[in-house]
Amino acid sequence: MSQRRFKVLQLQNRYNVNASDLAEQVIQGLPAERFEVATAFLRGRPGPGEPESRAPRSIYFGFSQGATKGLRLRALWALFRHCRAERYDAVIAHRFKPINMLMLLNRWLKVPACIGVLHGLGEYDRAYRRWEMRRLLTSAWRLVGVSRAVRDDLVNCGAGFTASNTRQINNAIDIVRAEKLQHPRQQARELLGLPAAAFVFGTIGRLVPVKGHIHLLEAFAAVKDEQPAAMLAIIGEGRSRVELEAAIAWHGLQGRVLLLGAKDDALQYVRAFDVFVMPSLSEGLPLALLEGMSGHLPVIGSDIDSLRPILEDCGGRIFPVGQPQGLAEQLRAVLTLSPEARTAEGERAYAYLCRAHAVEDFRQQYRELLEELLAGGPRGTP
Repeated sequence: MSQRRFKVLQLQNRYNVNASDLAEQVIQGLPAERFEVATAFLRGRPGPGEPESRAPRSIYFGFSQGATKGLRLRALWALFRHCRAERYDAVIAHRFKPINMLMLLNRWLKVPACIGVLHGLGEYDRAYRRWEMRRLLTSAWRLVGVSRAVRDDLVNCGAGFTASNTRQINNAIDIVRAEKLQHPRQQARELLGLPAAAFVFGTIGRLVPVKGHIHLLEAFAAVKDEQPAAMLAIIGEGRSRVELEAAIAWHGLQGRVLLLGAKDDALQYVRAFDVFVMPSLSEGLPLALLEGMSGHLPVIGSDIDSLRPILEDCGGRIFPVGQPQGLAEQLRAVLTLSPEARTAEGERAYAYLCRAHAVEDFRQQYRELLEELLAGGPRGTP
């Protein structure tokens, strides 16, 4: 007799589907002969030509941002009716809002296997959230932190998370896909308009203050005269462009610092860089750093909680967050390395990436966690 498939709902706050989306990687890790997966989004839906989830079924609740704030009664009722009708065996909820909504509803739904995935730090800094979590958390739930920093933040925040109900499943990238996507060094430089002989510090990220680009630019200004062939290339777009352009003019960095704008699948250009730099003031899920490692590059990053453990473990370079002088010291240190030493540093980072952040391990860990929670068998008949 064929084995009954478990019904799984994966719930996200808003539509955001792309090839490197970790929620999509969770789906890939659940074999179709054992799991029947539906993915749902509280807000948004794909427009013409935009990708859809690889889950066999997608649900778009279509709520406005306002409808998912405060008491969220209409959204809660719609989600309750959907889950009651579908009788899911398991739910996987990403980020605070979907987790909170399903925890509230599960007092009545009684879904036996529930996973909540936290992608950022400080989600339970508010006293009310901690109080509420201590009352909603049941044995049906396991919480997942996407890095050591997020997991430790959860366990230590006083919301009822413990070593037994909280796991660390490292964020990951599809390394094989990443390497296939990347152009060779010289081709990537030609596509970006970068000189073949330049020494390029590079980064990828939205041009917004929290990404710390202004500090990277100021750090580069401090070392530019020590290496006339050095350049800084930033892939990304955003509201900080005007500020960064003014800083480029102020420091006389025209032609030495290039704001390259947003690029589709920016990962394909990563090998145009000699060093990958992540100067962020805050990060929850530092996928861009992992993408830099996939290019076999030395990596430099700020000492924020989500980056520091990764940089320590991969042999990367760390500077005090928001301090251009400290970042300049690390830029200078990499500039003085021999080509062989820089290559070795990049290979160490790549080897760590393969050990700790491979997407195959990521998929397996979610599958095993789900199977552990479902070990008591599928839901019984009411």
